[in-house]
Amino acid sequence: MNKPDTRNYFTLLLLVFSGILLSCSQPQSKAEDASSNKAETPESVNANQGSTEGMVLIPSGEFVMGGKSDQAEPDELPRHKVKVSSFYMDATEVTNEQFNEFVEATGYITVAERDIDWNQLKQNVPPGTPKPADSLLKAGSLVFKGTKGPVDLNDLSQWWEWTIGANWRHPFGPESDLEGKMDHPVVHICYDDALAYAKWAGKRLPTEAEWEWASLGGLEDPKYPWGNDPIEESADKANFWQGTFPFRNIEEDKYYYTAPVRSYPANGYGLYDMAGNVWEWCADKYNHWAYKQEARAESKTKEERNISVDPKGPKNFYDPTDPYGEKFVLRGGSYLCSDTYCSGYRVARRMRNTRDTGMGHLGFRCARDK
Repeated sequence: MNKPDTRNYFTLLLLVFSGILLSCSQPQSKAEDASSNKAETPESVNANQGSTEGMVLIPSGEFVMGGKSDQAEPDELPRHKVKVSSFYMDATEVTNEQFNEFVEATGYITVAERDIDWNQLKQNVPPGTPKPADSLLKAGSLVFKGTKGPVDLNDLSQWWEWTIGANWRHPFGPESDLEGKMDHPVVHICYDDALAYAKWAGKRLPTEAEWEWASLGGLEDPKYPWGNDPIEESADKANFWQGTFPFRNIEEDKYYYTAPVRSYPANGYGLYDMAGNVWEWCADKYNHWAYKQEARAESKTKEERNISVDPKGPKNFYDPTDPYGEKFVLRGGSYLCSDTYCSGYRVARRMRNTRDTGMGHLGFRCARDK
C-alpha cells in the first residue's frame, strides 16, 4: 500500500516565512513508498547487484559516538560506546550518472518530480492550515539562493526558495540541466528516493552508527573526517562554505555549489566527501533523545560491557521543533556548511528531515552487508 503524501511541514513553514503561501509553507511531492510503487518504479534488476564495485570494506570496530567539542548540539549527547560490524560502503556519494542509470532502467519518478495532493498533505500540517493556490501545488523543490547581505540565521526562508520545476535533472529550476555535472552528487533526493535506488542496486542506506564510524576513517576520535586541522585551514579537504554565510562565499575550495566526487582527499578508509558536498540520508529515524535512550538501554542490557552493538536507531521519531513530520537522519554536511551556521562537516553532527523532502543539498550513498 502506498504511503500518503506527507509534504514536509518544514517546507511549508519556509513558504509561510517567505510569504509565498500566506500562512502555509513549502509543499513537497508524494511520499509514496518507492519500493512498492509499481507504476513509477517498474521491476528492474541492476546488472551489478551483488557486486561491491565502487564500494569500500569498512572494518568492524568500537568507538565513542557523539559530540566531542563545544559545538556539540544537545541531540549529539551523551557520548556513548558503540560497536559496528564490518560492512561495505560506497566510496562516493551517488552521482548524477549513477542515478540516471537507475531512472533509465526503472522509469522511476522522484518525489520532487510529482505534483502535490493537498487532501493528503493537509493531514500532516497544523489544523486550519489554508490550502495553497493550485499553481503552487506543482512539482518542485527547495533551491539555495544566496543573500545580498547578513540575515537572521534562524530564518531559513532567507536563503531557501521553493522552485517549481527544480529536481535532480534540473537542480536550480526548469531552465537548468546536468551538463558537465554527471560526476557531481545527485541532489533533490528524498529519503524514499534513496531507498528506491538502494533496493534496485541491491544495497541499503547506512545506519547512523555505521556512517559515523566510517567517517572516522580509522583515526582516534577526530573532530572531522580529515582529522583535527581547524576548519579555516581545511579548504583543500572538503567542499563547504568559506566566508560569511549565506551571502559571501570566497570559494577557497573552488566550488560554490556541489563539486565532482573525488575532488578532495579520501579519508583513511578510502571514502570521499564524508564532510561537505551534500548531506547524506541514513536509515535511522530521527529522535532528539536517541542518544539518551541508547545510553539507558546500554546500562540495562549490557551493563558488563556498556556498549551498543550495531544500533539501528530509535523505533519512534521525535523532533521537538516539529511534531508533525516523520524525520530521518542526515549526516556529513554540505557545500553550505560553515562554523557560523551549522558546522555540519563534524563527524558527530546530526541533521534531519522528513522522508519526502528533497533539497538542493540533499543526496546519499549506499551500504551493503558484508
